[in-house]
Amino acid sequence: MPHRLYKVLLIFGIIAALAAILVFWLAFQTADNLEVDFLDVGQGDSILIKTPYGQNILIDGGPDNSVIEKLGEELPWWDRQIDLMVLTHPHSDHLTGLIDVIKRYKVKKILYTGVVHTSSDYLAWLKLVKNKKIPLIIISRPQIIKLGRDSELNIIYPRKNLAGQTMDNLNNSSIVAKLIYGKTKFLFTGDIESEAEKELADAAVNLQADVLKVAHHGSNNSSGKKFLEKVMPKIAVIQVGADNDFGHPGRRTIKRLERVGARIFRTDKNGTIKLISDGKTVTIK
Repeated sequence: MPHRLYKVLLIFGIIAALAAILVFWLAFQTADNLEVDFLDVGQGDSILIKTPYGQNILIDGGPDNSVIEKLGEELPWWDRQIDLMVLTHPHSDHLTGLIDVIKRYKVKKILYTGVVHTSSDYLAWLKLVKNKKIPLIIISRPQIIKLGRDSELNIIYPRKNLAGQTMDNLNNSSIVAKLIYGKTKFLFTGDIESEAEKELADAAVNLQADVLKVAHHGSNNSSGKKFLEKVMPKIAVIQVGADNDFGHPGRRTIKRLERVGARIFRTDKNGTIKLISDGKTVTIK
């Protein structure tokens, strides 16, 4: 082999080795911050949580496969794993995008309520989960999922087993979860309406949170006065589609949020909303 060619190949080999080391280091390093991305998926919900411990948690998937593009923007190309998927409830504006997520990402575990729903999207999702042999865990009671030394996902609703049950209002079957990192708190509410909000507000549950994912896209049937006074959010995020047919968010909801002093952000106006917590304060990136 000519000496010059040997040198060229050696240099390329060294570069490839250094690149592999860099990728490995980036993939396994841990950050000090928690990141919560409220993805702009139109008229629907999808929230990506990136913990300081390298875990990816996806709450809902929006109404279509646009969540795939958003995940591609927020996760590095080598990170194709969702450590925990949460389906708050089986309405299509929260569910449909999860089908493509399961097809394209390695999903390690899924939480859902097991409530009965017969939509084609929900049945297709359940079949795909079964075929992929992904552990599917029914949330039948409040519980705490430890994420790290100073972080946890506290499931606070539903407060009873809904598996195998039919409900007149699926919105009130939504999983409600409180994410805690250090002294900072995020409350994710799915699409709960006044009935579920009252149950939580009347229960011995600490609802206070720095950040509130406003329930049901800002519908006037949610975010009641008593509930908001229990939460007292500094930041309120409304996931909503531009010029939607439902009149979301409602004007009364906006007023109630303003009265409790919340800074309001909306995906229809602000796009994807990225919040960073260092365990002490939450900042908008």
